[in-house]
Amino acid sequence: MGYFNCFALGFFVALSLASIDVGVAARHLQQLPPMPTLPTTTLPPFPSIPNLPQPSIPSFPRPGALPPLPAMPALPTLPSVPRATLPPLPSMPSIPTIPTTIPSIPFFSPPPSPSP
Repeated sequence: MGYFNCFALGFFVALSLASIDVGVAARHLQQLPPMPTLPTTTLPPFPSIPNLPQPSIPSFPRPGALPPLPAMPALPTLPSVPRATLPPLPSMPSIPTIPTTIPSIPFFSPPPSPSP
């Protein structure tokens, strides 16, 4: 756990020191004089897309002209397996009940005190 705390502290310090340079660079960019405007040029228009010939789509045979699919053969029937019967489970002995009453603790009389 101590190693993780040391690693996290080192990472936080490194990240803080790295962000100082970014802040200095941003301030430096803000203090520069404004940039001169650059000349703009006009772009030539895009060329037009030529009209290409459309390909001809071949004709496919219609679904009604296809031969019918073969019929599925009948699956063989499986012989019936005899059912196994399990013997009845033996009856469980009854669980003894735990007494819920607490027996009283006998109190003995104190020993006789010595007489003077």
